Amino acid sequence: MKKILIIPLLFFMASGFAQSPEAMKKIEAAKIALITERLNLSPEQAEKFWPVYREFSNRNREIRKEFDQARRTFDPNSATEEENKRMLEMANTVKQQQLNLEQEYSQRILKVITSRQLNNLRRAENDFKEMLLRRIKSQQMRKQQLQRNNDRLNNRRN
Repeated sequence: MKKILIIPLLFFMASGFAQSPEAMKKIEAAKIALITERLNLSPEQAEKFWPVYREFSNRNREIRKEFDQARRTFDPNSATEEENKRMLEMANTVKQQQLNLEQEYSQRILKVITSRQLNNLRRAENDFKEMLLRRIKSQQMRKQQLQRNNDRLNNRRN
């Protein structure tokens, strides 16, 4: 029954996808609901799990943030060989930092949930991302279709 309620909640939350803080809060709430349901967290587990998970997510976000900023301004076609090498090294460093972080937090999380739940967490995170991306893609396609329809109507009027 929970699953039936969570999936529509996810799509409702994602339907307002934008970079607004309200939309991001809704997406995060949908993610929490999905993970809680998929892991079947007891209230005691949830109380201990979510602070550790949030800490992990925040640290992971910080690791990616610097690299994402560098990548936005980086053009491999105009960069020198040395700049390209530095970007590759930076990407490898970020991957290693993320791996180290995941290993550290996996150990901490395993003190709160079972190994089965931790495996389900990875699957739930991936499923959530896929569902969100599908929803965003679907919205973009609908917007494009609406734009094409509007263009056709405008062309007929002219």
